[in-house]
Amino acid sequence: MTQEELLVLIYKKDDKAFTYLYDMYSKSLFSVINVLVKNTEEAEDVLQEVFVKIWKNMDSYNESKGRFYTWILNIARNTSIDRLRSKNFNNSQKNLSSDNFVHLLDDNTKLTNKVDTIGLQEFVKRLKPKCIQIIDLLFFKGYTQQEAADELEIPLGTVKTNNRNCINDLRTYLKV
Repeated sequence: MTQEELLVLIYKKDDKAFTYLYDMYSKSLFSVINVLVKNTEEAEDVLQEVFVKIWKNMDSYNESKGRFYTWILNIARNTSIDRLRSKNFNNSQKNLSSDNFVHLLDDNTKLTNKVDTIGLQEFVKRLKPKCIQIIDLLFFKGYTQQEAADELEIPLGTVKTNNRNCINDLRTYLKV
């Protein structure tokens, strides 16, 4: 089934459409969610929440504003970040062992693997190193701009300006 055929069925609220939607996108969305949430059980819960949001909010999708995959990816990303910022999630993470944080050590392939999951590796490679670092913190790790400024030890205004410039560079590469 093509994406266009799927969208027609989703707009009609066809029961089979949800199954097709899940089959087509669950793996890629789960990998993005899991990178952000860093907990398989939480990621599975977020994934379920994401698909419910997609189904309920399908009327708000506008093809002229962007691709369907980008739209659902943003829902997944925003839902993951909301979960990370929730009080219950933060409280549950306070008692984790240090084994859960081994992946935070610098790894040259870490960003490359994340970018591969959403198909932007070639475009991100073209960006300046500071842009790659800012995009990694803000979009892949779910940091706020203030948290990124603290992490990078630079002023908040610099993070905001660099983020805007980096996104504009990425748009230029993507021709959007």
